[in-house]
Amino acid sequence: MQPVHQILFLLISAVSVWLFTKKVKEISRNIKLGREEKINDNKGQRWRNVLLLAFGQKKMFRNPPVAIMHFFVYAGFIIINIEVLEIVLDGILGTHRLFAVPLGGLYPFLINAFEILAFAVLVSCIIFLIRRNIIRLKRFISKDLDGWPRSDANYILITEVILMSLFLFLNASDTLLQLRGVEHYAAHPTGNFILSQYGHPVLNGIGNDGLQIMERSCWWLHIVGIFAFLNYLPYSKHLHIVLAFPNAWYAKLQPMGKMDNMKSIQQEVLYAMQPELVPVAAAEPQKFGAKDIRDLSWKNLMDAYSCTECGRCSAACPANQTGKLLSPRKIMMDTRDRIEEVGKNINRNGAYKDDGKSLLHDYILVEELRACTTCNACVQECPVSISPLDIILELRRYLVMEESNSPSEWAGMFSNVENNFAPWKFSPDERDKWIEEK
Repeated sequence: MQPVHQILFLLISAVSVWLFTKKVKEISRNIKLGREEKINDNKGQRWRNVLLLAFGQKKMFRNPPVAIMHFFVYAGFIIINIEVLEIVLDGILGTHRLFAVPLGGLYPFLINAFEILAFAVLVSCIIFLIRRNIIRLKRFISKDLDGWPRSDANYILITEVILMSLFLFLNASDTLLQLRGVEHYAAHPTGNFILSQYGHPVLNGIGNDGLQIMERSCWWLHIVGIFAFLNYLPYSKHLHIVLAFPNAWYAKLQPMGKMDNMKSIQQEVLYAMQPELVPVAAAEPQKFGAKDIRDLSWKNLMDAYSCTECGRCSAACPANQTGKLLSPRKIMMDTRDRIEEVGKNINRNGAYKDDGKSLLHDYILVEELRACTTCNACVQECPVSISPLDIILELRRYLVMEESNSPSEWAGMFSNVENNFAPWKFSPDERDKWIEEK
């Protein structure tokens, strides 16, 4: 039966890796649909961002208890999966605990560390499930998460609980079979492990054959669960586990209050004031702002795929907290949904075929954009260096400059700036008259 198991394992592994690679390539293509943006300055600071914001989760530690639990889950994902290497090699080669003999005494130490971490992950995930579904924190019950997004978070947490439980029961059944001297298991003695040994009393009533079935079942379910998680990841908000690192690298380093100006706009204003400077063969000005995802930069699109949907941005947004329609989290989720829709359009037709929709108006409404105060609270709070404000500003720029769509109050201010060089309705010659009034 062993060769059959090996062939089955190789087949499952190959299909899983192929499907994952295919989806990753699709996401990479979708991100590249955005316009070009060069980001390669100050590499030292960018590496610090990766270490502090992505690896160290610096922003999460504003709330230490939650940050510690999140760090356990994060560390569990990175570290415990080192043991997957042994499982994969055992599956391919038909061996059992391949590293036990070569690593000697180091092997039990590593598995013990993995077990402690697995238990911490398990407890943390249960607490997170309680926070979401029983305590129901405000940012987790927002209508932004209605439907699939709320289920997505629960599915991932439940999967983590199952995977960690399988890991502990796998070790418990394995070491108990060793103690009973069962062939194949006794040939690779590891001794008891720090936590799974407490499962022995629960399993003692099971015969050797049943215990072997349990050990093999836990082994298969654990590795198949990991492969399933691997392929679920690109469809889930948990893609941020991967994208948090490049997103931290490409994060803006300039002060948050600084907005990017369009040179073409500056030139248009200059030419309006000094027509004699207009070149004979003046180039047509580029489109102002963004209407759809192709008008946004690739970094904006990466931001959308990196969103954790944690809601810290919306919880900090003054517009959102005063009951206005704006939710920075929804801005990112809508952007990602539109990217995915455009990607599926390309998959169906070989190239993008106009579907009559756009990010602006069809996904994100004018009322949402106008509610933004550009205070940067959302940017400050995001744990993975996302800037919802960049997308908001680009969409608002398109509204004002391409559609001439702005509130009447803004139109009066713009007119005053154009005619009087100030927001107020006073000519430059009369600007100091208030001094004469007593």
